[in-house]
Amino acid sequence: MADKQLNTWQPRPEDLESSNVALLMKQLGCPTYEDFYQFSITRPEEYWRTINQYCQVVWSRDYNQYMDEGPAPEFPLWFPGGELNWVDTVLQWAHDPQTAGQPAIIAERENGSSETVTYKQLAEKIRRLAAGLKNQGIDKGDRVGLLMENGIEANVSFLTLAYMGVIVVPLFSGFGVDAILARLASCNARAIISTTGFSRRSRFISARETIVEVCQKAPFVDMVIWKRSPEGPDLEPGDISWYDLVNSPDDGQPAERMLSSSPFMVIYTSGTTGKPKGPKHTHGNFPIKVVHDAAIHFELKKGDVFCWPADMGWIAGPLVSGCALMRGATLVTYDGAPDFPNWGRMGSIIERYKVTHYGSSPTLIRGFAANAELALGHNVASIRFLVTAGEAIDPEHFLWFQKHFGHGTCPVINYTGGTEVSGGLLSSVVVKPIGPAEFNTASPGLEADVIDETGHSLVDEVGELAIRKPFIGMADSFWNDDERYLATYWRTVPGIWVHGDLAIRHQNGSFLIRGRSDDTLKVAGKRLGPAEVEEVVLELDQVSEAVAVGVDDTMKGQKLIVFIIPAPNHGMPEQALEALVANQVAEQMGKPFKPARVYCVKQLPKTRSAKVMRRVIRNLYAGAPLGDMSSLENPTALDELNKLFGSQR
Repeated sequence: MADKQLNTWQPRPEDLESSNVALLMKQLGCPTYEDFYQFSITRPEEYWRTINQYCQVVWSRDYNQYMDEGPAPEFPLWFPGGELNWVDTVLQWAHDPQTAGQPAIIAERENGSSETVTYKQLAEKIRRLAAGLKNQGIDKGDRVGLLMENGIEANVSFLTLAYMGVIVVPLFSGFGVDAILARLASCNARAIISTTGFSRRSRFISARETIVEVCQKAPFVDMVIWKRSPEGPDLEPGDISWYDLVNSPDDGQPAERMLSSSPFMVIYTSGTTGKPKGPKHTHGNFPIKVVHDAAIHFELKKGDVFCWPADMGWIAGPLVSGCALMRGATLVTYDGAPDFPNWGRMGSIIERYKVTHYGSSPTLIRGFAANAELALGHNVASIRFLVTAGEAIDPEHFLWFQKHFGHGTCPVINYTGGTEVSGGLLSSVVVKPIGPAEFNTASPGLEADVIDETGHSLVDEVGELAIRKPFIGMADSFWNDDERYLATYWRTVPGIWVHGDLAIRHQNGSFLIRGRSDDTLKVAGKRLGPAEVEEVVLELDQVSEAVAVGVDDTMKGQKLIVFIIPAPNHGMPEQALEALVANQVAEQMGKPFKPARVYCVKQLPKTRSAKVMRRVIRNLYAGAPLGDMSSLENPTALDELNKLFGSQR
């Protein structure tokens, strides 16, 4: 394993002097970052007032205080008395002479074509689309589904709905009929804005048939607005064209004034079982957390160029869009496969648009490392800042990313949070050293801890990641389902938000994520997260990806099973490689933790956001129900595993 002290990133002089967090520390009179973090916890009224001012959040009416506890501690009111439409914070850059002509969004499609809109043009499109949607009868408070590949149209639609006071329901572009229907029915959505299809690996994937079938089963949906894909067929007679609406005359109407507590988005998450959960986010909550993290953790400033490819149907899409556009940066989007036509695609985008801030999932980083010659075939000198998020990353690939994409000098910011919390719970800041794969701080403004089942704090032990008090960014309940919201987060340990992640907190205040709680392993009587095993396996050059799961065992209670994707040209027979992996775990972690089986596979079941679906692997192995499969990106991975288990289990 990489030597942590030797490989710990150290702040540069400019980070200590002119970074956003350094400037905020000076403004608040905090000589150290630890003082700054404590200020955010003990003096939240002043902290969030300063954040709003520093991040230039536009309020149409100032708020009275930063929080009112409301009817119950789990349902606080954020910035009561205030009015804002968060899209005004984006549109201010259209009126600033320094940024009006700056690219707001650069959208590259999989076929290599690209389009750019400036902040001035973005504002015009939002106002025109709002006028067109109003003419179709879409009004404040309506719920509208949005299913569209990421690009200018998706971002304009997302912003326009919020501008109008409409509640957007983001939908993953790979969802099937049942997944879409469940989400729209849950919030009684009355309309859908949808693409007709998109390209994936140069193949056109139609979305029209899916949406038509949804509408046949959803009488509450009375309208579909179609964004025609240039690769697909023409619209049909009677279709409402997105492009016609975005060319509507500008009616001159400003953004709808909204209370800080007014919802603007219901974004569903996939549950292990049962119906999807629908976290509800408000104008005075999600955007404030997002712009806070953009400044504090991502160090975004006006004129920066931010590329973090993400589907608008998952939380990363709205998060990345809000981060870049609220801070007056340029957002670079890409709507295709990240390794198409080869593993140099992301590097070519970074070089072409001079990306300064680049975000990637650990799975994609491992893919880059396994295909380094192609991945590193472009000039990435423009990069100043890297982000990794989505799941735990091992130290080796963290350092690889830092060395090859970040020139060995740029920080890699580990970031973890989720749909229900808007942004980050744990992350890093550039005024402190960053150890490989670590988070060097809890996000300011929230009291993150690692606890046992009774709520007591743990240090240097695996426990549950928890937040001890309500915090800005937390969902304003689930849509029409307060009871499920309370049961999911607030009742495991009464009065404490228990997030569902396994973590370790060190004495110095840094953290590690060890996996999801429902992926917990308990081998030889010890509770550990899958990341601990996977990090050990990924030290081997012969392995490009690894997943560890625990399965029931009649003798031991639970046994460890490891799945690996061999590195290209590893040069070993599968049986020998499986033995090597098993011995590596035994030698590094102890003989009691030696895997019962190691399997070589060609692919692993993943979500579109590149998270490995450990729950699916575990349940498939055990012959148990697979649960919600709506987020699965590659169903063919299940065929391989089924054959493997049938012959070898």
